Amino acid sequence: MKRIVTVQDISCVGKCSLTVALPIISAMGVETAIIPTAVLSTHTMFSNFTCRDLTDEIVPITKHWKDEKLSFDAIYTGYLGSDEQIEILTNMFREFKTNDNVILVDPVMADNGKLYPAFDEAFAAKMAKLCGEADIIVPNITEASFMTGMEYKEKYDEAYIKEMLLKLSELGAKISVLTGVSFKEGTTGVMGYDKENDEFYYYSNTLLPKSYHGTGDVFASTTVGAMMNGFSWKEALQIAADFTAECIRITMEDPNGCWYGVNFEAAIPYLLRLIGKAV
Repeated sequence: MKRIVTVQDISCVGKCSLTVALPIISAMGVETAIIPTAVLSTHTMFSNFTCRDLTDEIVPITKHWKDEKLSFDAIYTGYLGSDEQIEILTNMFREFKTNDNVILVDPVMADNGKLYPAFDEAFAAKMAKLCGEADIIVPNITEASFMTGMEYKEKYDEAYIKEMLLKLSELGAKISVLTGVSFKEGTTGVMGYDKENDEFYYYSNTLLPKSYHGTGDVFASTTVGAMMNGFSWKEALQIAADFTAECIRITMEDPNGCWYGVNFEAAIPYLLRLIGKAV
């Protein structure tokens, strides 16, 4: 059985970060170790949430793992809350990287043309360096614009997206992926660039008329889970995009669906069919 470790915060209620990554990747038949970077009572779309930072626990955890001679087939990072956490993860990547494992970074820090309130451009520059240590990165267009210095555009053409992917590849990752890419009205998709083979890949779904918190975490978690099941990066992107779309569709159709996340649990049988593991 493949083993990965995912490093991100855990919201006790909220369907994002670790409460999405752990069940999805586990359901795909992959052992999932975790390093929680913080514990929140809910995700940040709720009011008056509590938060306990766990930065001081990360190095002792990884040191213990080294002492136990543990290794991982993939390392996957999501939301990181500080410069210090980025520095720690940079060192962790170098300690646990092998010739055979995969590092995936989802540089969660911005959307809709703006950085999240907790971050600034200096943080984005540090995140760009962390992305340079990864094998595959999956930013949205806003995050990519901050990391590459390119102007953020809501309306764009294929040339703009390809230029952004090429600039992302200069950070160092083998595979650079942009999420939320649309070249045609009524669609949304992902476009990736394989630096070693100088190859672009685009895949799209019908754009559904609602958005939910945590879908980026669903996408990134499914991507790394699919790769651990032997799928190529292009196949993994397609599986992740289809599963994310199905999660949104199911939530939209559920009259009792929660506002704070998607019903990914109900879509897991669909995911298992996609990866050929349905019972």
